[in-house]
Amino acid sequence: MNVVTRFAPSPTGHLHIGGARTAIFCWLLARHYGGRFHLRIEDTDLLRSKQEYTDSILASMKWLGLDWDGELTYQTKRMDLYRSYVEKLLQNGQAYWCSCTAEEVEAMRERARAVGKKPRYDGHCRNLNLGPGEGRCVRLRCPDEGKIVFDDMVKGRISVDVSELDDMVIQRADGTPTYNMAVVVDDYEMGITHVIRGDDHVSNTPRQILIYRALGLKEPIFGHVPMILGSDGAKLSKRHGARAVIEYEKDGLLPHALVNYLVRLGWSHGDQEIFSLDELVKLFDGTHLNPSAARFDVNKLQWLNAHYMRSLPVSELARLVRPFAVEEGYGELSQERLEGLCTLFRERAKTLVELAKCFAPMLCKASELTYDEKAVAKNITPETRERLTRLAAVLEKTDPFEAEHLNEVFNGFVKDNNLTFKEIAPALRTALVGFMGGSHLHDIMAFLGREETLARIARAASL
Repeated sequence: MNVVTRFAPSPTGHLHIGGARTAIFCWLLARHYGGRFHLRIEDTDLLRSKQEYTDSILASMKWLGLDWDGELTYQTKRMDLYRSYVEKLLQNGQAYWCSCTAEEVEAMRERARAVGKKPRYDGHCRNLNLGPGEGRCVRLRCPDEGKIVFDDMVKGRISVDVSELDDMVIQRADGTPTYNMAVVVDDYEMGITHVIRGDDHVSNTPRQILIYRALGLKEPIFGHVPMILGSDGAKLSKRHGARAVIEYEKDGLLPHALVNYLVRLGWSHGDQEIFSLDELVKLFDGTHLNPSAARFDVNKLQWLNAHYMRSLPVSELARLVRPFAVEEGYGELSQERLEGLCTLFRERAKTLVELAKCFAPMLCKASELTYDEKAVAKNITPETRERLTRLAAVLEKTDPFEAEHLNEVFNGFVKDNNLTFKEIAPALRTALVGFMGGSHLHDIMAFLGREETLARIARAASL
């Protein structure tokens, strides 16, 4: 099956998760069928469109791994194309010039409301045979009767009576096309076969189908996905954790985790939750799209991100966390050192930001280590201070000072002194990192090295 999809954001803001999910669905459908995926910037809102938002959208798309085919398309560079299609509609009698002002049209709507009718343009200029002129727009001639019926990929069959529509403006008085006109022309010219978008566009679809039919063009297959709600069922907002894609990147999420999570908000494959990108491409064929609104759960997103962080090769995780480590002020760390840190703390962190923050106690001097007061009160006692001092004497002579050997030495110390693990390990962990957490003790000591390990034990023993 020939499949060509597109994602068409407006550069009036950053790419948010609702738009990102739509882009992912479009990208996956095209890649599943070996088709094409196009990116179009709908920048006709000259007052609100900004280059910084275009740059942000493109950066977010690239970060998510959503590559597009062919050249990037900008609507503002296609004005002559839109006008040529409007001219076709004027020539075949499917459109006409209208001189009605906005105030006159509003008066028509008020009169309709007053008698209980649908507020709409009443076709005043339909048969006046007007030509172009100052202040005149172009309207599409809507059929007098009938229904617009289409099969939605998500919602099933949708039927709209033409009486619900009116002779919509397709070209404004300033010569620019309206949204519906430009979209139809773009989608036809780009060969779009499937349009997946948010269900806030459902009302636009019958109008766009009228334009397709007036031009004698075949309309694409439409699919309207429901909005994403907050965890409480309310409209998604920042208080629910909804943020722009670029903010999730800055928060230390992995792009594939966000892709995986957003795909599952509105699509399913049995009970499977975790998918590789190859699996998503293989399985996403445009079916099993849920018509019900999904709920955004930031905790589940972070759980998924933590899973992917633990699944990555440690070398790749170190590469990804490096800029966040620099942001924390640790300076330039070697790849080997970063990999060591990632190995120690990857099980404790849900994001790259959290992971980088975990490195702090490992990269300071013993004199700068911050202790958790509760951990000290519970674990550093007169008995454990004495045990730590004896352990330090053993560690001072340990050679080589490497993880595997340190594990043997520590276990030997516990056994030789008739101790249990719990009688010394919590105190040692508090001494080494200042809190109850982190990796295996022998790995921590090996990373710190002999001198720093002994310095931290000595400081804790003197508390």
